[in-house]
Amino acid sequence: MSVSGLCQICESRPATARCENCGTLACAQHYESGLGLCADCAAQAQPGRERSEVDEYRF
Repeated sequence: MSVSGLCQICESRPATARCENCGTLACAQHYESGLGLCADCAAQAQPGRERSEVDEYRF
C-alpha cells in the first residue's frame, strides 16, 4: 500500500505507514512495524487489557 502525506503525529516527517488500528499516517519514528501500530496505539496496547477498554477504531 502506498502512503503519502505527513506523519499525523509529529506533522513534520513524511509518512511511511498507516496504523492498522486507527488509520493514522505515521513516519518511521512514530510507527511500530512489529505491531503494525502508530506510536499512540502501541502505547495503549497493554497485555491483559480487556477488549472493552480498547478505543474505537477511527477512520
